[in-house]
Amino acid sequence: MSGAAIVGGGPAGAAAAIALARAGLRPRLLERDAVAQEKVCGEFLAEDAARGLAELGLDLVALGALPLRRAIFAAGRATAEIKLPFAAWSLPRARLDAALLEAAAAAGAWVEMGMAVAEAVPDGSGWALRLADGTALHAPALVLATGKHELRGLRRAAQGGALGLKLVLQGAAPDAAVTLLVCPGGYAGLQPRPDGGANLCAALDPHAAGVAAAARSAEAFVAHVAQGSELAARLLGAMRPAMARPLAVAGIPYGFLHRGDGPFRVGDQAAVIPSFCGDGVAMALRSGLRAAQALRAGVTAPAHHAAFAADIAGGMRIARGVSAAALRAPSVMIAGLRLFPGLAGLAARRTRLG
Repeated sequence: MSGAAIVGGGPAGAAAAIALARAGLRPRLLERDAVAQEKVCGEFLAEDAARGLAELGLDLVALGALPLRRAIFAAGRATAEIKLPFAAWSLPRARLDAALLEAAAAAGAWVEMGMAVAEAVPDGSGWALRLADGTALHAPALVLATGKHELRGLRRAAQGGALGLKLVLQGAAPDAAVTLLVCPGGYAGLQPRPDGGANLCAALDPHAAGVAAAARSAEAFVAHVAQGSELAARLLGAMRPAMARPLAVAGIPYGFLHRGDGPFRVGDQAAVIPSFCGDGVAMALRSGLRAAQALRAGVTAPAHHAAFAADIAGGMRIARGVSAAALRAPSVMIAGLRLFPGLAGLAARRTRLG
C-alpha cells in the first residue's frame, strides 16, 4: 500500500479519505460492513455539520434532509421549548454514510467495503494490518475511524461508559423538532426522519434499573423512555417500533478527549461529545479533515491530537456541564430554559465544535 490506511467508513473516515484523495494521496479506506448501515446516532445535524459536508461536496437538502427548527425538553411533568439558534436537519446515518463513501470513491480513494480489520500494530516503517480473513497489509500511516467500536491493541484510554441505544419508530414525532426526553439512567432524543417515522436514540447508565431489559427489546426500550416524562409517554404511546430490538453499543466514554500518540484518531476515537449536545457528526467531519491536513503537512499524530484537543476543549467542557445538568437536575434545567431561553441558545452555539 502506498497511501494511508483508513479503518472505518463513517463520517470521520470518509472525510479524511476525500481530503487525502483530493490532494493526490490515494488512501485505502477499509469498512467492515458490505453496505452503509444504520448506526447508534441521534442523526441531528447542525449548521457546522452542513458546512463540513459542503466542503466535501455534499448538500444536505439534496440528500433529502429534513429541516429542524426547535428543541423540546421534557422531564416528569415539566416541558420547555426553544427555537434552535442555528439551522439544523435530520438525516438517517445510513444515507449520510453511503453518500460520503460514494464521494470518497469519486475523489479517488480506494474504498473497500466488507473488509474488517482485526488488528493493527506499528512495525517501524508504518503500520501492519491484519484483516479478519487473515490477509496482511502494510500502510505508511493509519487513520483510526472505527467510531464507538475499539480495535484490538488500540483501545481508547477511557474507563466505563454509557450504553447507547437506537430504535427506528413508526408514527409521527413533533414536527421540525428534536425532543430531548429525560428518563431513568439518562436521556433520549426523539427526532422525525425524512421518509416518515422517527429516530429514538438514548445514552443510558448500563447499571440503572431497567436498562439491561431495554437493550434487549424494542418494546422495553420504548417503555423505559416513556416512564421518564408525561410528554414521552404521550408521544411514544402513539408510535410503534420498526425493529425487533434496538441497536446497541456499550462503553461509550462521553466526554473522552484523546491527547496521546499512536495512529491518527478521528471521530469518536478522538473525542466523544455528550450526545445531549448533538454535535457528534460535525466533530467527526472536522477531525477527519484535520487529520488529512496533518498528514499532508507531515505533522505527527501526537502533535495533531494535541492541536485538535486544544481546539475543542472549551466546547467539550460546556457540553459536559450541560449534559450533567440534564441528568442531575432536569426539572431545574427546564425551569431555567423557560426563564432564560437566550442562555439555552448561547450554550447550544458554544457547543458547536465543527
